[in-house]
Amino acid sequence: MKRSFSKVLRTLVVAAGLSLALASGMSFAERAPMAPLPSPSGVDVPPASMPANPNALANGTQAQAQPANPSIFMAPNSDPQNYVSIPDKQAGVLIQRAGQEWRVIRNGIITVYGGWLLAIAFFGIIAMYTIKGSIKLHEPLSGIKVKRFSAFDRITHWVMAFSFLALAFTGLLILYGKYFAMPLIGGAAYGSFLMVCKNIHNFTGPLFTLSIVIFFLLFVGKNIPGKGDLNWLLTFGGMFSGKHVPAGFFNMGEKFWFWFGMTFLGLVISASGFVLDMIVPFMQIEYLRGTMQIANIIHSSAAILMTTMAMGHIYIGTIGMQGSIDGMKTGYVDATWAKEHHELWYDKLNK
Repeated sequence: MKRSFSKVLRTLVVAAGLSLALASGMSFAERAPMAPLPSPSGVDVPPASMPANPNALANGTQAQAQPANPSIFMAPNSDPQNYVSIPDKQAGVLIQRAGQEWRVIRNGIITVYGGWLLAIAFFGIIAMYTIKGSIKLHEPLSGIKVKRFSAFDRITHWVMAFSFLALAFTGLLILYGKYFAMPLIGGAAYGSFLMVCKNIHNFTGPLFTLSIVIFFLLFVGKNIPGKGDLNWLLTFGGMFSGKHVPAGFFNMGEKFWFWFGMTFLGLVISASGFVLDMIVPFMQIEYLRGTMQIANIIHSSAAILMTTMAMGHIYIGTIGMQGSIDGMKTGYVDATWAKEHHELWYDKLNK
């Protein structure tokens, strides 16, 4: 009896609540509609219902239903700084227009076109491997080993490589995880997982930057454009023609990766990452919302471009070319490999 009474009471309470909500909704609907808020994109088009003079107050019954001036909805969505008495002066901007624009760029241009760029690079590599396979040596291995990299060279390279992989993996999860990971594991678990990724990303970043600087100092002399580089560039290393193109210690493709991929993009990513981590050394920076938004756009764009280029570098350095990974694994390469791919360097060693 008590249980049935409680069920009836709950039903009456729910029905009363729904009735009150419906009645209040109908009463508000009968009033004159208010001017809509500015669009989330940050591009405001005055609605047709807004009067020609937004400072003019409505009168009569509309004044009672909409006593506020429509211009108050335009004022908050602007960048001018208003007075606040709290230490955070950024609170003087109620709705930051630039923030809306950053969200459109980040979730639209960078996410969409960056995703297409990564997909094209990934499936392009798969297609190339399927069609052409690994680049084989034309002559059998000689068994003669030629030293190419020292132990310190290889340690620096692998620290940079593994730190990059950690940054790329966690960075892509931060950028794209909400589209595929969050629906699978749920919002709460995804939030905790993303916090772990963010900490790995933040603490690995300085290590990646340090390895870039050391690697640059080690190999900048061997990456100066020289003899044979123009010919290699014009024929793309003989990849499509099948003809052998002599190269020095590094070919022009490796030099392009060194200067643009590793050095330029790597340092751009590092500098913008330091801003996002708020650890920029040797200079004073105000870490305001606008500064962080610009840094985020630069960081994401450069990181996607570097990841795309790194896919090609990793492919050629592993399964894409026979014997190419030996130098970074053991420090030595076979003499046949050295002669076929870096003939100018090999000839200089034998002089």
